[in-house]
Amino acid sequence: MKLLYSPASPYAAKVRMAARHLGIELDAVKVETAAAPPELLDSNPLGKIPTLLRKDEPPIYDSVAIMHYLDRLSGGKLYPRKDPKRANADVLESLCDGMMDSLLAIMNERRSRPEELVHQPWIDKQWGKVSRGLDFLDVQLPKTDRKLNGGHFALAALLSYLDLRFAEKNWREGRPELAAWPAAFQQRFQDFDALKTSA
Repeated sequence: MKLLYSPASPYAAKVRMAARHLGIELDAVKVETAAAPPELLDSNPLGKIPTLLRKDEPPIYDSVAIMHYLDRLSGGKLYPRKDPKRANADVLESLCDGMMDSLLAIMNERRSRPEELVHQPWIDKQWGKVSRGLDFLDVQLPKTDRKLNGGHFALAALLSYLDLRFAEKNWREGRPELAAWPAAFQQRFQDFDALKTSA
């Protein structure tokens, strides 16, 4: 299988980490979405990454759909099978993905407009969502002492993207529990540094 991705995409990082954890081999192929490469557009009409290409089968896109496919492919090893653990993992992934959505919205606002037209209230609104999510996670931190799940990989991707694109925000300040989480995650998933978001 081939995964079309960008090293800076937190959604792609989530998928790549999950696949590595499950022992599912993916041929990761870097693409520039701004260049509208035919291989991407022919496979995903939205032109977004990550997009998973499968031999003789339709492509799968959106990171959540890919994660659920990897879970089925692994025989259910990516998500807990029973509630409430399954619901907790799903909600954690949804929260982290939503925070990533807000971070991408900030990046798009900054990149798509001249500096004098950047709408700061919009940026502040999006960062407010992220900040509230970080505060929540500091209090409701997921444990990593047992089986890793899709929510853990979403959180790891989110925090690495914050380090990559929003280092000036110093998200660790005032959040000691969350600040210590990446090191604990690294102990359980040693490929974190190799697969987290990068420039």
